[in-house]
Amino acid sequence: MLTYLRRSAAQLVFVLLGIALINFFLLHLAPGDAAQVLAGESGAATPEYMEALRRQFGLDQPLYIQFLRYLGNLATFDLGYSFRQSLPVSELILQRLPATLLLMGTAIGFALVAGCSLGFLAARRAGKLTDTVISIVALLFYATPVFWVGIMLIVVFSVILDWLPVGGMTSVEANLSGLALVGDVALHLVLPAVTLGLFYLAIYARLMRAAMLEVYGQDFVRTARAKGVRPRRIAWRHVLRNALLPIVTTLGVQLGSILGGAVLVETVFSWPGLGRLAFSALFQRDLNLLLGILFCSSVVVVLVNIAVDLVYALLDPRIELG
Repeated sequence: MLTYLRRSAAQLVFVLLGIALINFFLLHLAPGDAAQVLAGESGAATPEYMEALRRQFGLDQPLYIQFLRYLGNLATFDLGYSFRQSLPVSELILQRLPATLLLMGTAIGFALVAGCSLGFLAARRAGKLTDTVISIVALLFYATPVFWVGIMLIVVFSVILDWLPVGGMTSVEANLSGLALVGDVALHLVLPAVTLGLFYLAIYARLMRAAMLEVYGQDFVRTARAKGVRPRRIAWRHVLRNALLPIVTTLGVQLGSILGGAVLVETVFSWPGLGRLAFSALFQRDLNLLLGILFCSSVVVVLVNIAVDLVYALLDPRIELG
């Protein structure tokens, strides 16, 4: 395992270098820059003012010089400075990171538990009414746009029933603290977490069902049946553990892509997370902030994929870490 971790650390450096290169040049190839946005907002865009802004932001330097400076900052764990927010990028990310981790963790946890449970139940009742209902519901959640689900949940549970708050993370006017604040955050978390989690719930339910049915057809399961092992024990001890391998793979991939879904959900529910911050940075041409968010997301994706390899080895002893 130590050999694997050392090799993974070396690969991590090269992967992140490539990601930084791609992110930097793709964002800088887009038309416009922060100087143009600020000049447009101020209502004055004289050549002298534009030149002064570009000099202040370092945009007057050649692109390769800007990239080398950016790499130098990354080497010292400096993500740069947001001229739009007048704060260091790392500080802005740390301010929004807890809210995004709370939302993503709750959504993925809900999707994993509910999706795997439904997939397990559908596989145990394959071909019966339960299997049909679960498959239809999963397909419905998978095909429905995330933002539409969020809006409908707001209409039903916030506007019509008035059970849950419309948006935000806390009730600012209540000035709560302690357990009351925790409960208030939990109430605000329900709708965005369910909205984000329903799409992934459908994926896990369908994947778990397919994986379990595939394992049920393997020789060792037929041998266990021939020996008289109870169906419940076969499902839990033999089939479920092997069926979890594709779930772990999908989880590793989706933890990287869930930030894209969080952008929509955080915008619909006014959730103060990284997704909403990235959305604002994109429209404001705050490239330093956007690069910082993309780089941190890339680090998370790479680390999650390393963790997936380790979990693979724990679930299936036949898999060796090369």
